Amino acid sequence: MDFNAYQKALSSQLRGLECPFTEKEFDQRLARVRDRMAREDFGALLLTDPSDIFYLTGYSTFEVSVHVALVVTQEDLLLQVPSIEMGPAMVTTRVARVSGYRWEGIGEVLEPLMQILNDGVETVGIDAWHGSLRQGVLEGLKARMPGVRFLNNGGLLKKIRIVKSQAEIGLLRESARITAEGLEAAVAAVRPGVTDNDIAAVGARALLEAGSEFMSMQPIVTTGRRSSVIHCNHKRTVIQEGDPVFLEFGSAWQRYTAPMMRTIVAGARPSSEMERVHDGCRRIVDTLLNSIRPGVTFDQAAHDAERALQPLADKVFFSGVFGYTVGAQFPPSWVAGSGFIARGGNMEFRAGMVFHLPICLRIPNQWGIGCSETILVTDDGAEPITRNPWTLG
Repeated sequence: MDFNAYQKALSSQLRGLECPFTEKEFDQRLARVRDRMAREDFGALLLTDPSDIFYLTGYSTFEVSVHVALVVTQEDLLLQVPSIEMGPAMVTTRVARVSGYRWEGIGEVLEPLMQILNDGVETVGIDAWHGSLRQGVLEGLKARMPGVRFLNNGGLLKKIRIVKSQAEIGLLRESARITAEGLEAAVAAVRPGVTDNDIAAVGARALLEAGSEFMSMQPIVTTGRRSSVIHCNHKRTVIQEGDPVFLEFGSAWQRYTAPMMRTIVAGARPSSEMERVHDGCRRIVDTLLNSIRPGVTFDQAAHDAERALQPLADKVFFSGVFGYTVGAQFPPSWVAGSGFIARGGNMEFRAGMVFHLPICLRIPNQWGIGCSETILVTDDGAEPITRNPWTLG
């Protein structure tokens, strides 16, 4: 059977069976998006970011390298997927209009998009800064639809997604629980003589056994001098006595991720310098927990955190980002990209926002110490939903 017959066969019994939210939740999200579209004068949105599409439909797949699009107008909703993705489109969504194209025939995507966009649409909002929007698709539409303007939507979806519903917060809490289980298992396995791969394997197994889906990023484990280099991962390195072992895990529960970092010293007491840097991490996180509350700007919280970092600022490398939003994401990253706690951030905290505070301080050529929390902004301030024990041993 071809993919159209496959669609019909699945739709008869499995339609929306794995959709993670109620129809009411999706209807409310779509209403907020359409209201904002009207206020910003967009006749349609052309969405290609997998997490944006998931947010409005529930569409979920591990194959995020192919072209998938969701077109939103005031009257219609069209999900476009390749033939190999018709299964996920049927099982994870309840979208009435699903259009397929041959996986090997990318040129077939233009006609269905043109049909819905030509229906009186003058302005189409696109996410011009996201890598999922293929230049060939955009240029092809522009060439065939000269009367339609394609304009950057200014992160319209992300401005809405940054505040989580109670249902989303519940999923993030479950991810936090599983993340902690994976980290506990990995910590228990740390000892001199094993490799960083051994620790990653133990942690990954624990995460999966506890219920994690495929993760947006695999467990991160580095040790010794390699832990001083940002964004390294396990690479068959033997752990030596006294080495700090840096761990950063994030389970996925219905695609939602609440990450956490821990650092454990293998087989010895931490040095005084390690304790000092670890205390610096804790001081920064505590400062953020005290600073973050509705009405405060991201910039103000970053300035407060910079003052907490100051005693170590000349000695350690720090990324400059004290927090980033998390929620529903797909590989290659759990970073939502809708907000960063950093200098110049003029957004204000609002209740329902969720941030990972990724505080890792690295002394070049020596080691790195990282400890973090994922926090929920409430009406009363910041609440950690992860439970970091804040120990080096």
